[in-house]
Amino acid sequence: MDIIINNSIMVPIYEQITDQVKALIRNGELKENDNLPSVRSLSKELKISALTVKKAYDSLEKEGFTVTVHGKGTYVALANTGLLLEEQKKEVEAALSMAVEKGRRYGISDEDIKSLFEIIMEE
Repeated sequence: MDIIINNSIMVPIYEQITDQVKALIRNGELKENDNLPSVRSLSKELKISALTVKKAYDSLEKEGFTVTVHGKGTYVALANTGLLLEEQKKEVEAALSMAVEKGRRYGISDEDIKSLFEIIMEE
């Protein structure tokens, strides 16, 4: 499982882990009953605290993406990829709304905001 931590962004590390695991599930790279690395092995691999990995795994389990079996490990739960995609769309929508609000606060016209969005989408 390839997880890449970016320390130069403002997203907490545990959220980076949960987001990437969700993306792996949605893309079919992780399937139902696939075993995730142990908390210790992933923390060692990523050179981060085991508590951070545990927080990410707890979050994934709380949201229904994984199931932890005591003494056995953490496994991918039966995933509703449509629900996952919908959740991710809501997150993107919220981020876009914040960007539009910020642009309007700065006095940027809606037309200029749309133009900026189109330029960004072309990249």
